[in-house]
Amino acid sequence: MGKMIFLSFLFIGYNFCQTMNPDLIIKNAKNTFSIVKDYSVDATVKIEANFIKVPDMNVKIFFKQPDKVHIQSQEFALLPKTGLNYSPSSIFYGKYSSFYVKEDTIDGAKTYVVKIIPLEDNGDVILTTLWIDKSQFVIRKIESSTKTNGTFTILLNYNFLTNKYPLPVFMKFSFDVNRMNLVPRGEDFRRNEVKNIRGNILVTYSNYKVNKGIPDTIFDFHHK
Repeated sequence: MGKMIFLSFLFIGYNFCQTMNPDLIIKNAKNTFSIVKDYSVDATVKIEANFIKVPDMNVKIFFKQPDKVHIQSQEFALLPKTGLNYSPSSIFYGKYSSFYVKEDTIDGAKTYVVKIIPLEDNGDVILTTLWIDKSQFVIRKIESSTKTNGTFTILLNYNFLTNKYPLPVFMKFSFDVNRMNLVPRGEDFRRNEVKNIRGNILVTYSNYKVNKGIPDTIFDFHHK
């Protein structure tokens, strides 16, 4: 009897997950971000890694749909590009398979948890898990496993009282220090020391300028 009850609950839980349509959840997140055609924003970047001391940096980030990103900074070469090059639309770019996992809470916000598996082999990402806000349909958290850069996590905070657009005011990017190649070449002893150590990049955004029109030349090769 106990086994039958367990199987009944398992069946009910399976059916509940199946009723949640991951493609519809992702579509709502896409529609939310689609109102942003382009933007520029000032950002202050702080690196947290025990083995290296880097002063806080000021950068300017440009974005244009569907996936154009350009960062202006003299110090940008020191940063893992995977973090600052993030844009929500880049996650949904290309063919993928998705499935619903569960509901969860991130910083007090109720979210849907959805996994995305890219169906094309030309990218670095193998699997991405998204925590999508149930009411605002913005992405609250991202966890991605990659072929070359290990696993990284992105946490995003928003302030809809001061910014009507679905753009974050703060991002925390956590990454595998050794896999991100922040250690200078030739310093093998330092590479061994930082193996399996996680680091963080904290980004605070300000002075958003949204849908003002950004020329494509900003994203040309000679600007990068």
